[in-house]
Amino acid sequence: MTTGLLAAAAGLGLSLSLIVAIGAQNAFVLRQGLRLEYVSAVVAVCAVSDALLILAGVAGNSWLSTRLPDAITAIRLAGAAFLLGYAVLAARRALRPSSIAVHADGTRNGLLATVAACLALTWLNPHVYLDTVLLLGSVADSHGLRRWWFAAGAAVGSVLWFCALGYGARLLRPLFARPAAWRVLDVAIAAVMALLAVGLLTTAV
Repeated sequence: MTTGLLAAAAGLGLSLSLIVAIGAQNAFVLRQGLRLEYVSAVVAVCAVSDALLILAGVAGNSWLSTRLPDAITAIRLAGAAFLLGYAVLAARRALRPSSIAVHADGTRNGLLATVAACLALTWLNPHVYLDTVLLLGSVADSHGLRRWWFAAGAAVGSVLWFCALGYGARLLRPLFARPAAWRVLDVAIAAVMALLAVGLLTTAV
């Protein structure tokens, strides 16, 4: 295997290790996949967004960390507020669990509203910047001239994960046909989001 392919494999592995964890973005993709609602659009938005963030991290990580150190603290504080808000929404859903249908009357959220929510959960999530931009960008720097191979591998890992999560979620539909399963999922999401928010607050102060 060439050194370029080794760098790409390293990028793919790190990308998957960072992204394969429950979070606001993954929870949203999972819910859309379970409901079979605009899955292709959601997967595309997440994959393209990740690719852009990976490129930004590889290209500008050193500049941001050395010239704007206060930006990291600001990102953490804003992100903590965002994650707490998402935790509250998940907790409210747990109190009124739904089934596969999006609404009791059978209606579905619109495509634009779904894409807007996906964009917000992606670009307003601080862990995207802390992990994808800063951490992944820092590791890419260690590969020198092969850092773009590393970035390509990381982008491929992101595409593979979101496709698997979005399109594979339908296999769990029999389980999530029961409202109790949605309650368990939303309680877990709320707890994880709250813990992530606390972690960001403790590192920002």
